[in-house]
Amino acid sequence: MLRVRYVVRLCGTVSLLALATLMARAAPNSDVTVEQMKARVSSASVGDRPHLCVQIAQKQLAETDKLYAAGDLEKGQAALLDVVTYCELARDYAIQSRKYQKQSEIAVRTMTRRISELMHSLGQNDQAPLKDAVDRLQRVRDDLLKAMFPKGAK
Repeated sequence: MLRVRYVVRLCGTVSLLALATLMARAAPNSDVTVEQMKARVSSASVGDRPHLCVQIAQKQLAETDKLYAAGDLEKGQAALLDVVTYCELARDYAIQSRKYQKQSEIAVRTMTRRISELMHSLGQNDQAPLKDAVDRLQRVRDDLLKAMFPKGAK
């Protein structure tokens, strides 16, 4: 009876250690810069590219938000262009590999919402690039949804 408890505790400890190791490896590395991530896109497998492109777009959106809040509209527009470009790449790679489509669509929807909120905080004259970005991201979402739910397929 004592041996059984020992074995159960040992297995539980080993399982927890393995789980902690896996979680530490899966945690996103915040030290990686956007430029390093962009360099990794070309060398990543097609199945890994959508996730990487979404991560780049999310980091660039955070940067866009900071730049617009600071009043630096020109740099903010450049970062916003990166957001849209990498969302479009994520869409293309997700459809090509048939992986990460749902997660990409959810991430693009969230980014669209954040850009819309940012757009409403600006004056009318500064909203045009953000409106264009929202329209392009909406097309990305539509394409992903069409790829996930094709008409007539049952």
